[in-house]
Amino acid sequence: PATEKVLARIPAAGRRDVDAAFSAAKRGHEKYWAKLPGKDRGKYLYRIARLLQDRAREFAVAESIDGGKPIKESRDFDVPMVAAHFFYYAGWADKLKYALPGIAFKPYGVVGQIIPWNFPLLMLAWKIAPALATGNCVVIKPAETTSITALKFADILQEAELPPGVVNIISGAGPTGQLIVNHPIADKIAFTGSTEVGKAILRATAGTGKGLTLELGGKAANIVFEDAPIDQAVEGVINGIFFNQGHVCCAGSRLLVQESIANVFVRKLKTRIASLRVGNPLDKNTDIGAINSKEQLDKINDLVSSGVEEGAELFQSSCSLPSRGWYFRPTLFEGVTQSHRIAREEIFGPVLSILTFRTVSEAIEKANNTAYGLS
Repeated sequence: PATEKVLARIPAAGRRDVDAAFSAAKRGHEKYWAKLPGKDRGKYLYRIARLLQDRAREFAVAESIDGGKPIKESRDFDVPMVAAHFFYYAGWADKLKYALPGIAFKPYGVVGQIIPWNFPLLMLAWKIAPALATGNCVVIKPAETTSITALKFADILQEAELPPGVVNIISGAGPTGQLIVNHPIADKIAFTGSTEVGKAILRATAGTGKGLTLELGGKAANIVFEDAPIDQAVEGVINGIFFNQGHVCCAGSRLLVQESIANVFVRKLKTRIASLRVGNPLDKNTDIGAINSKEQLDKINDLVSSGVEEGAELFQSSCSLPSRGWYFRPTLFEGVTQSHRIAREEIFGPVLSILTFRTVSEAIEKANNTAYGLS
């Protein structure tokens, strides 16, 4: 993303690959994982966490190169949280009967998992760690634009001596994901991604008896009232929309600010945006890195153009951008109404839409006036 140069070539898994992965997962579950007591599953999870800590710098650099996010985010947030998830679920693995008293707990068996490109390694941890802790085996597909750290994670699993077939990682795009969703061995599907794809998965699994977990799009609102500590609230808004270039499912992409403080708040917001540093993700001083892909940059440009065409007032940082790579300036829109596309659609980029309100009830009504369920 930062240089437009080829990083790696990865296989696009076809039907035979997906069949092999699910067959291996089923064998791994029946032969090894289903027979292990929780305390032993927890030991494997603990070992995975420690190995990730040992190679934290390597994984942080790979994540930033592959995804475009600033190294200070992958180094200080993503990778430490990945290890923390495996530590956390290592502690849960032998406590399930205490966590669910009176419930006859039973693993699904084999879980098909599909993860997005915005937090590739962290999403992998969110999916794999709880599945293994609760006695399931996994077939997981990372996003086609950010597969490198998932494939590197396979090294960690081998070093941890995880039994064969417990975790199976396959790479590919949408057609590979469809094969996972529709596979007869899959007892459950877990998907994080767009609402459109989530609806298609819901239709595909309806009536099949498969378990299903969906984490889809969002158009979250930060609400700032007139009695707020303004400087602190500005920092919260900045973090809410510009963290990870706005590539966050629950990014605070709408700002609802009370009319009486709107002018001063927006003025301070513009001053703060002007200080954000956009550039090389591997520079530890970078605040906003590269947009994940050319396709995503095109989508952001399209929605920003629609905001201008529909009459909203555009403000962008005047910072210089690198000559190569996919970058977008931190952006905000004033004068936004509920009917604007930029207020209704998930942009998934560093773009903030500002709306005003007068009363609490108006703020709540506007915040809830969205087609998205997340956040």
